[in-house]
Amino acid sequence: MAYTAFYPGQVWLDTDGKRIHAHGGSVIYIDGVYYWYGENKEKSKGTRDVWHWGIRCYTSRDLYNWEDRGLIIPPEPQDPMSPLHPSAHMDRPHIIYNAETKKYVCWIKVSRPGSRCVQTVLTADHILGPYTKVRVNHKPLNMYGGDFDLAVAPDGKAYYYFTRVRSELICADLTADYTDVTGYYSTHFSCRYPPYLAEAPAHFERNGKHYLITSGTTGYLPNPSEVAVADTWHGPFTVLGNPHVGDESNTSFHSQISCIFKVEGKKDLYVACADRWLPEQMDKEYTVYEELFRNVFAPGKGTPESQKALSDYVSDAALENTSIADYVWLPLRFDGETVRIDWRDSWCVEDYD
Repeated sequence: MAYTAFYPGQVWLDTDGKRIHAHGGSVIYIDGVYYWYGENKEKSKGTRDVWHWGIRCYTSRDLYNWEDRGLIIPPEPQDPMSPLHPSAHMDRPHIIYNAETKKYVCWIKVSRPGSRCVQTVLTADHILGPYTKVRVNHKPLNMYGGDFDLAVAPDGKAYYYFTRVRSELICADLTADYTDVTGYYSTHFSCRYPPYLAEAPAHFERNGKHYLITSGTTGYLPNPSEVAVADTWHGPFTVLGNPHVGDESNTSFHSQISCIFKVEGKKDLYVACADRWLPEQMDKEYTVYEELFRNVFAPGKGTPESQKALSDYVSDAALENTSIADYVWLPLRFDGETVRIDWRDSWCVEDYD
């Protein structure tokens, strides 16, 4: 089967007829080819034993039809202490290219049940690998960091946007080799708490403006997105609100954005790539788990009873079968600086100039 359009929320198969597994991932364009990489969830059937099975990559020239290029960063099931062990919560890989070192640099967020997130950094000579670990159990700025994004400026300087656990969002300068932070950083969206803490930052630049689209903090359960804009990499950012138009469910169309990329050769086409982590739980209402999170994390809250209620609810969702997670790719629409995302049952890149 060959695709000629996007069908958000429907099962998406690769050129071999198998489900695409590039979750929490990103798209990078290299020499006329798009590379889409992310978490391989093919064996994540709903147990704590297999959270992931490495990082898989696909290639395409038309963005519709994707060829499986295999595991560019395989799991390490023989080493229980490895950040790539299948039971480790390895999430949201991001890869950027360093023109000076000629290396592809991959950062991944890793945690284990009961522990906070740290980073693993790997490098390779080619986007498809092999990758070598250069930092393990890394804690940039001596902070525990959650979801993140990496971005490279035209002058080669790179930036690391990440959610400081239950606190705020940080923008930190990367070192010249992109494998660490320099120590210079700025803070944004402070004084928030789950479910309103901004996480899953996705950065893009348009017409000299810097945008961040973030989600709230409710795990695999979807929530309202938020877009913010700034004049510089470090802000300050002005919040513009929820970009998802007509989303009465307050769930970002039952998805969470992982990256935003500009389509090559198109004047103003940006695509928001999102995961629909729980396609079989779309009947869950955001207002219900919003209250559960608020009862635990709001100032003055957090009784043992409310903590247990939230833990039971989230654990049930976290152990769902994410091997059947789908994708929601939608184009951005701009009204001045304002960003909108409209639902479409199908759409084509050919419809854009």
